[in-house]
Amino acid sequence: MRRVILESPYAGDVEKNLAYARECLHDCLLRGEAPIASHLLYTQPGVLDDNKPEERKLGIEAGLAWGSLAEATVVYTDRGISGGMKFGIERAGKEGRPVEHRKLYEGKTE
Repeated sequence: MRRVILESPYAGDVEKNLAYARECLHDCLLRGEAPIASHLLYTQPGVLDDNKPEERKLGIEAGLAWGSLAEATVVYTDRGISGGMKFGIERAGKEGRPVEHRKLYEGKTE
């Protein structure tokens, strides 16, 4: 399986963004990939609070630390590109990791 970092929005409409991120995970798995979606993992209750800037930064850094093991960063764009996603895309570029943009709902509106 190809290891990928999954980028999708978290902040904003968190409930819809979490549901979307789960769909993105499913899409990755169906493509034969092993995705890491740190925004789903580290924002669970009792782990990190995304509303606290220092904890948000810690979560982003922890997720991106997996970058040296990932073969690509996949960016799901149906719900836009957030600031955190932009940071992940920039980081992938600096580390020489390919970035792939994807949509789950090509031609459809949410």
